[in-house]
Amino acid sequence: MIVVSNTTPIISLSSIGKINLLKKIFYKIYVPTAVFNEIKAKKSYGYDDIDKDFFKIYNIKDNIKKFLLLNELDDGEAETIVLALEIKADFVLIDERIGYNLAKSLGLNPIGTLAILIEAKRRGFIEKLEPLLQEMVNRGRWYSEFVVEKVLKKVGER
Repeated sequence: MIVVSNTTPIISLSSIGKINLLKKIFYKIYVPTAVFNEIKAKKSYGYDDIDKDFFKIYNIKDNIKKFLLLNELDDGEAETIVLALEIKADFVLIDERIGYNLAKSLGLNPIGTLAILIEAKRRGFIEKLEPLLQEMVNRGRWYSEFVVEKVLKKVGER
């Protein structure tokens, strides 16, 4: 399975000490150089985790495609989508709505951080999702009440 990740899912899972869920679920994660650089730009969540052996850093080849995507996306999101297209990724880990929708429109299969946590609970890697979700919110992530309730109902915690 080929999986490419943008910055936010890595930072979000790192912020709650659950970065290893990526390895457990996907085994290996491809990361474009721009995402690596975004994470390393500030010594915060993800800074040390991005050096783990299950992350594989790649340079994209199609800078023209990246340039075109920069009209809608930031560097990391654009490179994430370009890399996913170049290596024919099965999944793209991306949370930002514009990037998520653009990835989908280009025939990619985007997955957000919450979907990763749902899958982790389904597989028994985590017992409860609600405390992890609350911890992510306490560390800077934002989710609407509607989304929180929908996710918690989906996993049987409501």
